[in-house]
Amino acid sequence: LLYYLQKPLMSTILVICHKNGSLKNKKVVAGIEKIGVVYESKKLYDNQLPAFINNYVVAKKLSIDPKAASMMADFVGNDLSRLSSELDKLSISLPEGSLRITPEIVERNVGISKDFNNYELLNAIITRNILKATQIIQYFEQNPKNNPLVVTISVLFNFFSNLMLCYFSTDKSENGIMNELNLRYSFQSRDYLTAMRTYNAYKCIDIIALIRQYDARSKGIGSGASSNDGDLLKELVFKIMH
Repeated sequence: LLYYLQKPLMSTILVICHKNGSLKNKKVVAGIEKIGVVYESKKLYDNQLPAFINNYVVAKKLSIDPKAASMMADFVGNDLSRLSSELDKLSISLPEGSLRITPEIVERNVGISKDFNNYELLNAIITRNILKATQIIQYFEQNPKNNPLVVTISVLFNFFSNLMLCYFSTDKSENGIMNELNLRYSFQSRDYLTAMRTYNAYKCIDIIALIRQYDARSKGIGSGASSNDGDLLKELVFKIMH
């Protein structure tokens, strides 16, 4: 490749795709940069996934409900190849004449419950709806493969980490929170405003510490042999909400 870069065939457009990692050979990178372009597509952060999903769907001349986008982001994660594949399936499974992907369509075609998922669990925690949170956790216990604890912990950690930033925001209005956290939808900022009324900053610090503790326990650090993911999630949510 280095020899080719010294005298490339100008009538050819050569594209080299290197997946699942970065190109380590500095000589090759430098050689490509002299005659072409090196583009690195880094993994998206979890909070960037809903925007990616929305843009991907819009490019297909469709739209997606914000809740449906959150469900897909939580379920698939930042594996964009798999995520785009699932969105393609949803787009061709839409009823005739329909141009919008709804939570019901996601539930029917992907297998994610529109009522029992991380998005709804987070909502229950934000509003301190103990009954709803308990029902969702029980559903997670019965469907562990579709609701891994590591994903739930990630969702909770991201939310409460962002919530901590909200307390120090100079503009705590709906638009101010949207700008502070680079949110796409206004309902997301309303969730943070509700959470700020439910949990004060000191409690938020305690919650973040709890999430880190239970993340470690879920990986076998400081956890008893009898602890399972369902029990850990029950304990964690109970301590967050009390």
